Amino acid sequence: MTTTGPDEPRDENEPTPPSPYGAPPPPPAPPTPPSTQRFDQQMQQQYGAPQPSQQPYGQPYGQPYGQTQQPNPYQQQPQAPYGYPAQAYGYRPQAPKHPSATLAMVLGIVGLAGLVTCLTFVVSPFAWAIGAKAVKEIDAAPPGTYSGRDQANAGKIMGIVGTVLLILGVLGFAALIVLIAVADTSSSTY
Repeated sequence: MTTTGPDEPRDENEPTPPSPYGAPPPPPAPPTPPSTQRFDQQMQQQYGAPQPSQQPYGQPYGQPYGQTQQPNPYQQQPQAPYGYPAQAYGYRPQAPKHPSATLAMVLGIVGLAGLVTCLTFVVSPFAWAIGAKAVKEIDAAPPGTYSGRDQANAGKIMGIVGTVLLILGVLGFAALIVLIAVADTSSSTY
């Protein structure tokens, strides 16, 4: 008597009960040596030759194999699937930025930063001039020649704001000097 498990004694002469998982799979076939046959010949041997009733890939139904299909001038042309363009759009490279566009924007930022430091307001008029010139050149050039109009325009606007603040600062400083001078002269006459 043998046991098949801890609690299942079994007699050796008794037939083996069927497996609950079905028959075991057959052993794998030994690998075949590589051959010098062409791929399509190997596929025909493995899967069989195509049946004559089957239409070859790409051949319209009902047309004998090997004949070319004549285009029907009244047939509707195939359309692209929904959501896709009918034909591919051509690649259009990005236009280069105008050389002065970034410079105008940077000078405008530096000029407005002078609001805190009171030293760099002097670059604001240059940002205004360079930005205005770059915007005019971009507008005068044929479309697609230059990009960067937004940067040049931002530099121009920041240059205007910085220049106005510079003028107000210079006028305020001059008024302060005049007030100090007037106050100094009036106090010395006593």
